[in-house]
Amino acid sequence: MSPPTGPAEPVRFPSPPGGHPLRIDPDSKTSAATLRVEETSAGGLVVKVHDGLAQAAIIARRNRAGRLEWCLPKGHLEGDETPEEAAVREIAEETGIVGEVRHRLGIIDYWFGGDDRRVHKVVHHFLLAAVDGRLTSEHDPDQEVEDVAWVPLDALGQQLSYPNERRLAATALTLWSGTGTSGSP
Repeated sequence: MSPPTGPAEPVRFPSPPGGHPLRIDPDSKTSAATLRVEETSAGGLVVKVHDGLAQAAIIARRNRAGRLEWCLPKGHLEGDETPEEAAVREIAEETGIVGEVRHRLGIIDYWFGGDDRRVHKVVHHFLLAAVDGRLTSEHDPDQEVEDVAWVPLDALGQQLSYPNERRLAATALTLWSGTGTSGSP
């Protein structure tokens, strides 16, 4: 696959079909004032091959403590989107790159707390092949992305901030390498 060279006409980013409410389990209170909330997101790795080198688009955003962290693009499912549809849309919004899903990479789930709730987040990750666009964060509707970068697929382990995402990157490298380094999976 050759790298995207820029479209002759404006890139059309996938759009969500509507809002996606959080699921709140009223019978599952962790304390008198704290609800348990279930959230579902999707994202992953979008890869292009340039001069025989597979590269993945990653993003930098601030964590709750204000530290800049490099991570995989992801976001909430909206309306009746499937995880695959949400991954394509979220990656396009946060990186500017439109991709096609090639493989399921895995699911990461974790807990975090808010003022009045504990959130259980489940994130579906996919491996995508880049088909259009240019690397930019200007289409991020939440303006959370501070930077974007193409990183060699075999160097993602040194760049990504989270161990669970580094494991997914290793899986992506294995899947991509199994198809040959000059093509897409």
